[in-house]
Amino acid sequence: MKSKHTFSYSKLSKSILLGLSITSLSFIASAQEAAQNSAEEQDGDVEVIAVKGFRGALVKALDAKRDASNVRESIMAEDIGKFPDLNVAEAIQRVPGVAISREGGEGRNITLRGFSPGFTRTTLNGMEVPAGSDGLDSGGVTVNSSRSFDFHVFASELFNRIDIQKTQTASIEEGGIAGTVDMYSARPFDYQGFASTVSLKGGYNDLTEEVDPRTAFLISNTFADNTIGALFSLALSERTIRQEGFGSVRWQPTYQIGDGTWGDTSQLTEINGTPDNYCGAEEAISCLWVPRLPRADFFGNDQKRIGATGSFQFKPNDDMLFTLDILHSELENDRRSYNSMEWFINRGAPGNFQGQTPLSFTVDESGRVLEAASFDNVTSWYESRYQVSESTFDQVVFSGDFQINDYLALDVMTGYAANDADREEIRYYYRSVPHYYAYDYSSGNAATVNYGDYDTMDPNNFLDATNAANRNHQVKKTNYTTKIDLTYLGDGYDLKAGLAFNNREVDYQQGNGEFTAFDPSQYTTPFPYDDFGNGLDGATLVPFLVADFEGLEADGILTHNYTQELESSWVVTEETKAVYVEYNSDFDIADMLLRVNVGGRYIQTEVTSEALVGGNPVTVKRDYSNFLPSTNLALDITDDIVMRLSYGRSMTRPGLNSLNIARPNFGVTTFTVSNLGNPGLDPYESNDVDLAFEWYFAEEAVLAATLFNKNVVTSLDTDEEVRLVDREYWDIIYNDPQYQSNAPIGDPATQEYTHIIPLNKDGFVVKGFELMYQQPFTFLDGWMSNFGVVANLTRVIAEDSTGLSPNSYNFTLYYETDKYGARVSMNKRDDYLLREPAGNGHAQEMKYGPTHVDASAFYNVNEQLTLTLEIINLTDEVERIYGTGDGDMDLTREYSHTGAQYFLGARYTF
Repeated sequence: MKSKHTFSYSKLSKSILLGLSITSLSFIASAQEAAQNSAEEQDGDVEVIAVKGFRGALVKALDAKRDASNVRESIMAEDIGKFPDLNVAEAIQRVPGVAISREGGEGRNITLRGFSPGFTRTTLNGMEVPAGSDGLDSGGVTVNSSRSFDFHVFASELFNRIDIQKTQTASIEEGGIAGTVDMYSARPFDYQGFASTVSLKGGYNDLTEEVDPRTAFLISNTFADNTIGALFSLALSERTIRQEGFGSVRWQPTYQIGDGTWGDTSQLTEINGTPDNYCGAEEAISCLWVPRLPRADFFGNDQKRIGATGSFQFKPNDDMLFTLDILHSELENDRRSYNSMEWFINRGAPGNFQGQTPLSFTVDESGRVLEAASFDNVTSWYESRYQVSESTFDQVVFSGDFQINDYLALDVMTGYAANDADREEIRYYYRSVPHYYAYDYSSGNAATVNYGDYDTMDPNNFLDATNAANRNHQVKKTNYTTKIDLTYLGDGYDLKAGLAFNNREVDYQQGNGEFTAFDPSQYTTPFPYDDFGNGLDGATLVPFLVADFEGLEADGILTHNYTQELESSWVVTEETKAVYVEYNSDFDIADMLLRVNVGGRYIQTEVTSEALVGGNPVTVKRDYSNFLPSTNLALDITDDIVMRLSYGRSMTRPGLNSLNIARPNFGVTTFTVSNLGNPGLDPYESNDVDLAFEWYFAEEAVLAATLFNKNVVTSLDTDEEVRLVDREYWDIIYNDPQYQSNAPIGDPATQEYTHIIPLNKDGFVVKGFELMYQQPFTFLDGWMSNFGVVANLTRVIAEDSTGLSPNSYNFTLYYETDKYGARVSMNKRDDYLLREPAGNGHAQEMKYGPTHVDASAFYNVNEQLTLTLEIINLTDEVERIYGTGDGDMDLTREYSHTGAQYFLGARYTF
């Protein structure tokens, strides 16, 4: 097959490094010369110019980075209610060390410094928050019940600041080995007096060709001599999504399927190319890798997002401040998904999926891949999915800040956050009569197909219908948090101590519905779009009939009655108590300023896992404790150069699926235990070292390099352990009829069982570096001085590379004046591993590292009115998953696109 790669990553990384080096050095030299000339020309009077917009947000973020005691990045709002990107994850991806995964054309999760999303802790207004939703594309098969945070639940207009903490301090709550993302919504005392803004946008997608509304509103004011403040914000949006593509549901060599042969090959009269009999089969063609279920994919989504915040502040005097923050968010998704797939590989004699008859084969140059083929007697299966999901998030946080005297400050906070994510899924398969089918993958990632005289739009070609799924999922995550922080302000130092209490719970419920048999030819409707497949290079997407869900529901065949599957449901609760001490100071050393942050954090965690096992309620409790020391040193070598050295011990608690105990398998005759979570797992622990150099060589400019090394000393993996069964499960075994017929053989009180469960293992190392360059071109003359650039590169090396792109790059070029401006951003990441080993004989399954290009522009009509244009995924980049076969192959599993999105709008500030 033809090569699918469009980039040579080693060459690309070298080119970017070289280009950044040459460009930055030349700009640095020019900037320093300009600064020197400017200083010589000044006579002592300096005009201070307030920098606004995107450039102003960069200035504020750079100041926060420079002043921080630890290694961190910040993203600031450009204006009231105006965040740099429409999606929170897409804004975070602009900083060094961050890559994102997109679903349905927008950012959902982040990976920080090569760690998967569950290793990054996320807070909102000072407390850890859960946020999960349903997947929006072909990968979305379950509701998020993990620790990973779904950023697309929130509208970006709700926030005015995000901090990405990359190194630990004792006062930062534990949980994020990769780091911590702190999000902050707006508060009334952030503004002086009255402030209000409203924005209206229309979003157009060139694939759906529909216009979707997006609006946001914020109003804030202070009263009673600025002692009372109130703020309210609202963000509403609708989004219509089409994801179209072609997939294979993985490739697999023929010899691994059924009896390992092609069945009747008497009509196979043409074989182009030479099959390689590397597998030692009776016939070389049995070694060929074949698409298991070549299929056309359509995923259509109607999405609604609602977000609202309220903030109330009371400052009776200079020594007291009370704040109440309230946030509510809803994300609704109504999806219809359709797939046309061919049960292609021989799965038995004719009559059992109508075993196909090969007519012609074309083998690729390697001799291992069936690149093109034609068949008779192929059976098509038409899948129609109806899915409705809703994610609701609520948070209430109350905090009080007290300056007790000149030396003591007290901060208290208590909060509650809850996320309810529900999904209903109904899926039908319509089976066709046998027919002719041919495919050809020679053009690349997707196939051209030919059905001969078979009509995909004729309902009489359906034989029967089956119910693949009729179920609902409900995941409720809650967190209660209380924190108390006391600070002693000494002479040139401060000493902090604090307590933190958290109670987190995840409740997973699953229900199943009924299936009523029906005649599929009576419940079909035409494919919803005439332009199916337009814009997808190399693919033939043939429209087909789909299930008529409305008709099925009207006739009582499709119902929404579900019976809870009690033994698939589970609850995991974590109660944590933490205490910390932290010391901050600075010292003069040989005309240099050394800023010191040192401390330690002690945490106790109690885990409770509950489920119904074998009809009996089972509760398992375990506990553990951890001590996390941390040191952050920042040496101001000169006024412009900062060197940082950080050491810290960090932790991430095990994934929730590793802790839940639902649906275990007890082999009472084989003495085995499998499919069982392990609430007794210790958390991941890591020793982290960071070394950073930051050169602030000009106003608003920086050139920075950071080296990081994370030595994960405690990890986990599924493995075997021979031991007695835990006491909580004895009654399950005693009540098993198989055990009772052989008792006392297999008595769990005396017989050791082989447990195939998650276990703590030795760890792994993640290391790498980050390069960052940021500068406005104010040293240039005239209109050229309005340009600026932000660029970064991240290199990560790890033994466990799941979800990790070795290289990721970000580049933003902007042009900004007081009247108008524009910017274009490019984000690129390398291909990354999804799983190893993968299914169906693949050594690995990989995801293509896309290059996303986004752009935006604005025009200030006057001081109040601004016109805006924003473009997401300008080049309509594809999403692709592929398998590596037996190690070095490139066999596409999924290949799809979602179109470019254009948002035209206006923002008015009162």
